[in-house]
Amino acid sequence: MTTLKGPGLFLAQFMGNQPPYNSLEAICMWAAELGFTGVQIPTWDPRCINLQLAAESKTYADELRGMVENCGLKITELSTHLQGQLVAVHPAYNLLFDGFAPEEIRRNPDARKDWAVQQLHYAAKASQNLGLNACATFSGSLLWHTVYPWPQRTAGLVDEAFTELGKRWLPILHAFEDAGVDLCYEVHAGEDLHDGLTYEMFLDKVQQHKRACLLYDPSHFILQCLDYLSYIDHYHERIRMFHVKDAEFRPNGKQGVYGSYQDWINRPGRFRSIGDGQVDFRQIFSKLAQYNYNGWAVLEWECCIKDPATGAKEGAERIKECIIPVTSKSFDDFASGTEDTTDINREILGLQP
Repeated sequence: MTTLKGPGLFLAQFMGNQPPYNSLEAICMWAAELGFTGVQIPTWDPRCINLQLAAESKTYADELRGMVENCGLKITELSTHLQGQLVAVHPAYNLLFDGFAPEEIRRNPDARKDWAVQQLHYAAKASQNLGLNACATFSGSLLWHTVYPWPQRTAGLVDEAFTELGKRWLPILHAFEDAGVDLCYEVHAGEDLHDGLTYEMFLDKVQQHKRACLLYDPSHFILQCLDYLSYIDHYHERIRMFHVKDAEFRPNGKQGVYGSYQDWINRPGRFRSIGDGQVDFRQIFSKLAQYNYNGWAVLEWECCIKDPATGAKEGAERIKECIIPVTSKSFDDFASGTEDTTDINREILGLQP
């Protein structure tokens, strides 16, 4: 078993225009003061990283890592969620997702996709230059508009969508293999990879690629009414990243899973600060330790009620409380008897020595 690393902090939701949130160095110093030991870096935010330069210049990557380490932190992973989303976008979502891309390629879906793919290639090399072994992303979606089958899906539609998705991602996965880095898909509503079976369908289309791994975030399973603990039992061998994010699902006589087009504050399913929702993190940390997860526990804050600075401070403390320093011995070693069992084992079984 392995003791999880952490607590880490995903910086995306905390970056802003006012100090200490407006530069990587300042926000790292702030995070360290709260008790975090690592930061996960959003690669689309130029205040945090120049992704292309990190891919092309080992010197820049070393300087970036050194600056974070001088603040008393480690870089846990890079995040390419927004770029990964743009690898596969159904036309119905073109305008909504254009904001994820540079202004000069908006309203040009082909150029936007090509830019996103290049960004993922940069992320593979940048992760390698930074000495990281995992990178986070989204799969994007060609099929989400059909998630509830009305009208019914045409024959072969799902297979065609996953075939195309696999075709787009396979060269990217090869780039991550060349870099020695796992690409971790966050299984998430709105993505074609949104639960266990859709992940398995994707794996079939990318030839069970060993770098097609998982970012585990239980909050998304609370909102889907999926067993987030059993999920670890099924997929622990592929889980390489962990977002510590809480959620609650409290349906009523007027609302259910779909949320009635309401804002987050008025939805029955909503994300919460760690400890304020329904996720049993102690069980999760136990299972991950049991299955020898050797990555980071990274706080992702997405709460529509609590102040983010308070959520970060409490989150660091609660992650520390949940991390289990794993044992190196069995609790009943005191009663193990003799260490030389060569002949005794056969005798115990009633066999001749």
